[in-house]
Amino acid sequence: MHGWIILDKPLGLGSTQAVAAVKRNMREAGYGKLKVGHGGTLDPLATGVLPIAIGEATKLCGRMLDASKQYDFTIKFGEETAGLDAEGEVVATSDIRPALSEVEAVLPRFTGAIEQIPPAYSAIKVEGKRAYDRARAGEVVEMAARQVTVYSLCVAGRLHCDSENEITLSAHVSKGTYIRSLARDIAHALGTVGHVTMLRRTKAWPFGLEQAISLDKLNEIGKGAPAKDIILPLEAGLVDIPALDLSPDAAKAIQQGRVLTGVATKDGLYWARDAEMRALALVEQIGGELRTVRGFNL
Repeated sequence: MHGWIILDKPLGLGSTQAVAAVKRNMREAGYGKLKVGHGGTLDPLATGVLPIAIGEATKLCGRMLDASKQYDFTIKFGEETAGLDAEGEVVATSDIRPALSEVEAVLPRFTGAIEQIPPAYSAIKVEGKRAYDRARAGEVVEMAARQVTVYSLCVAGRLHCDSENEITLSAHVSKGTYIRSLARDIAHALGTVGHVTMLRRTKAWPFGLEQAISLDKLNEIGKGAPAKDIILPLEAGLVDIPALDLSPDAAKAIQQGRVLTGVATKDGLYWARDAEMRALALVEQIGGELRTVRGFNL
């Protein structure tokens, strides 16, 4: 059993709990002990696309962590919280409520390569200890700025409250981007404060919501529903790079971890497959040499 379950993670469920749910359901379905991992942490207060790898697909989890992500998120203006989300105490307030035109005007400042300071309530380690553990213990945590990339940022919709104090945005961002920090900085640029009240991941490349299943659908596997109906093949995590068809001799060499020369292809990353269309390895061609980056034992 090798492949992907793309979970539409519900509110309140942590990424580790989601992995445990997959393990439990697969075990109850009779698949025994399987290697399972996720392709990018999603906070309990966030919902949406959580790629969960099974078997040999777990070898691609690192690649998934490096992939860009897409989110919809709602900023509530007027209050900033300690965690920059709906939990935590209010640490700053403002009576300023920006107009839609003001929000649209400021968004280009947060597009492209930007510097951002991660939230103190994050999993980043500070002197060997998680930042959120230090923050919860009452320590003042100094977070270092980091460079991230926001590929696109636009208004997704406005929530028409009586005070008109919320707006929903869509963002396509690089790895390491904190949406809570982005929301805080947008609010500050508008002369006010704010925090995230809704966060939904709509894509974790190359997987989107159209491929995601609910937790209820996942739980049906443990009750006897066919797992093959919801598990995507390992190759589904490789659709953003080209396939490289190998001859039987070349396929055998790649499986043995040997370096190939004379393969007529451009330099770059590929996934190699044999005559039966099975994924053999993630490979890279550099200067006429084809080397295995990660082999698959299917």
